[in-house]
Amino acid sequence: MYPQGYLKEHSSALLWAMRILDVMVSLIFCLFAYHHVFGEEAIRPHYEIAIIISVLVQMLVFHAYSLYRAWRGIDYLQEMTVVFLAWVTVFAIQVFLAAITKTTESYSRAWLLLWFTFGGTAIILFRHALRMVLKKMRAKGYNLRHIVIIASGDIGYRAYQTITASPASGFNVIGYFTDDSTPEFDSAQTHVGRLEEVSDFITSHQVDQVWLAAPLSEAILIERIVKELQGTSLDLRLIPDIFGLRLINHSVSNIAGLSVINISVSPMEGISLWIKTLEDKVLATLLLLLVFPLMLVIALAVKVSGPGPVLYRQTRLSWNLREFEMYKFRTMPWGTEDASGPVRATSGEHRATPVGKFLRRTSLDELPQFWNVIKGDMSIVGPRPERPAFVQELKHEVPSYMQKHMVKAGITGWAQVNGWRGDTNMHERIEHDLYYIDNWSLWLDFKIILMTLFTGLVHKNAY
Repeated sequence: MYPQGYLKEHSSALLWAMRILDVMVSLIFCLFAYHHVFGEEAIRPHYEIAIIISVLVQMLVFHAYSLYRAWRGIDYLQEMTVVFLAWVTVFAIQVFLAAITKTTESYSRAWLLLWFTFGGTAIILFRHALRMVLKKMRAKGYNLRHIVIIASGDIGYRAYQTITASPASGFNVIGYFTDDSTPEFDSAQTHVGRLEEVSDFITSHQVDQVWLAAPLSEAILIERIVKELQGTSLDLRLIPDIFGLRLINHSVSNIAGLSVINISVSPMEGISLWIKTLEDKVLATLLLLLVFPLMLVIALAVKVSGPGPVLYRQTRLSWNLREFEMYKFRTMPWGTEDASGPVRATSGEHRATPVGKFLRRTSLDELPQFWNVIKGDMSIVGPRPERPAFVQELKHEVPSYMQKHMVKAGITGWAQVNGWRGDTNMHERIEHDLYYIDNWSLWLDFKIILMTLFTGLVHKNAY
């Protein structure tokens, strides 16, 4: 077994080993794909050039995506998503280079597809295996980072409980120091003391990191601790007590040389915005083509159900409170809301036509919104848009309601596939919408789309 400090002392070498292993895995499956397509034929010169370029591109892209860094304590799905996106980027660059050099016809598409599929799968499985190995090592007390928590208020003990509940993260709290009353600690290995004892404890024990958990109002304490620890080489982390607030996509950024705490920001920026836009445009186009014959049948049924246009336009609010005209198949007699004004649909209402009731129950009245997605007004997945009049009411009634507008509105969403649609609890619906925004990923979008197809189209709350 490795001694406790071995992996930490040799972390740089291990990261270089990972770089080499990633390249080796890619090359192995590149050659496997080549021999599967061309048999035992020697590698052709232009394929050799492409492989060399791909290795260089892979090293640059994987470095740009920060794959070779400590993933300790970071969500498993987040790491795998970044690995997948990096691999996709490598191949996108290769295809782009082939296109601008007009050499796409010189390479086998089967070779590229096999290499992309099996090489990417192998690299992800390698990362998964590495995670499992580290998890087992940490469970046996190896590859740990020894933490001292300096606390003021409840946030310190919450940090302690979070760390001890996640042994696979590899953090071990060996000291907890506070001048407040100390709660009961589960581990006898954690030394509990007063703030004045911190310096002596750090000097006499193997400590890797100090976590300062305190409210931002404790500026004097924070400054004092930082000055005391300036003479050490320890990692110092601040856990501000701001997590009682509803935070969205919170993180720390460096902007114009300033360290900035992002309390609530939209996840739709940079590469995430590009991925989300590409997802929406491609899927909406394919789905619109697929359901177009059905839409023609529905349009005919709506037309014969009564006078008025087939499509119903309604002003809704999307990202950054931008107004847009949302399209639906008309489900009520034309002019129904002229006298009543905007009215929320409720269970048992009798305003819809017989055809309209069926369309609402099956969610088929929403199909024209794929055109809204193509136009850029909406996303396929996101919080459902609301009418301006209702937004003005709800923003005062439902806490954090306005934060749902930090992303584009969607045809379907996390709230809808979990049953929070129609005239249901608005607080629960917003909680689900904000969970989606804070945890957005390509995989979560695909999960919601699949849940919509199998369980979300017909629902008792669809009316």
